[in-house]
Amino acid sequence: MTDVEVLVAGGGIAGLTAGLTAARLGRSTLVLTGGVPGGLLLSINVIEGLPAFPEGVPGYELCPLAEEQAAAAGAAFRPDELRGLARNGDGWHVATNGGAVTAGAVVLATGSRLRALGVPGEERLRGSGVSHCASCDAPLLRDRTVGVVGGGDSALQEALTLADAARRVTILHRGDTLQAQAAYRRRIAAHERVEVRFGTTVDEVLGDGAVTGVRTRDAATGEAGELELDALFVYVGLEPNTGFDAGDLGRDPSGLVTTDAGLQTTLPGVFAAGICRAGAAGRAAASAGDGATAATGAHRHLGGSDA
Repeated sequence: MTDVEVLVAGGGIAGLTAGLTAARLGRSTLVLTGGVPGGLLLSINVIEGLPAFPEGVPGYELCPLAEEQAAAAGAAFRPDELRGLARNGDGWHVATNGGAVTAGAVVLATGSRLRALGVPGEERLRGSGVSHCASCDAPLLRDRTVGVVGGGDSALQEALTLADAARRVTILHRGDTLQAQAAYRRRIAAHERVEVRFGTTVDEVLGDGAVTGVRTRDAATGEAGELELDALFVYVGLEPNTGFDAGDLGRDPSGLVTTDAGLQTTLPGVFAAGICRAGAAGRAAASAGDGATAATGAHRHLGGSDA
């Protein structure tokens, strides 16, 4: 059993920033990364909107830099996942898949995972044309035709990455307007190799051994159709990684952890940061800010000052 002052559960940008902040505040800090640090950001080719990176930065560069910075400040890392929390005197007994840890305060930064469409053919063809990682697969799709399902930041950002290689990118969106940031919408509208089909749902992924297309449906008329594709990328939202056992931890109906303005959860000494918490902005910069705020709250909970 290991004893630390602050335990951070999660290795995305929120967790890495929390680990950095807690360590810089002089707290013994352990970060449970759940595997390779970086989380969902590792698959993003260009993260935009971060200060000091006017041209953006690849997630696979940003996250290792953040890990190195936190380690240099004194944070320790383990590739374990959080399994549960239980009160341990004034602190917490933390169950992980690699053994138990006791901590005076906990920062939950467990992130989220990409939601599946849940249609026939999707799981069967995962890895054979169905993908969630444009930066991984774009080089394999040069001069091919690909589809992207979704209308938020991730869908448009990954569509732009794919458009650098693919002959044609078709965004399939069930709504009549895109929800992504205006900067992404402008670039999509101006890109000659990207088209957006509004009011379109995907009913089935087609192919025998590899994706050959999708069966679609017009959201207004119900008319069925088919679209030939060589690959399909799915970005239809997130599901929070908050299924761990934590007693009376407050969660909203979608499973996101509820917090107050200081990111304190319903459990004393337990804070939440990043896209696992209700009300999160869903931006890398905001998640980093969450991590710093939550770690500072943990430090104060343990009796520390801001000085």
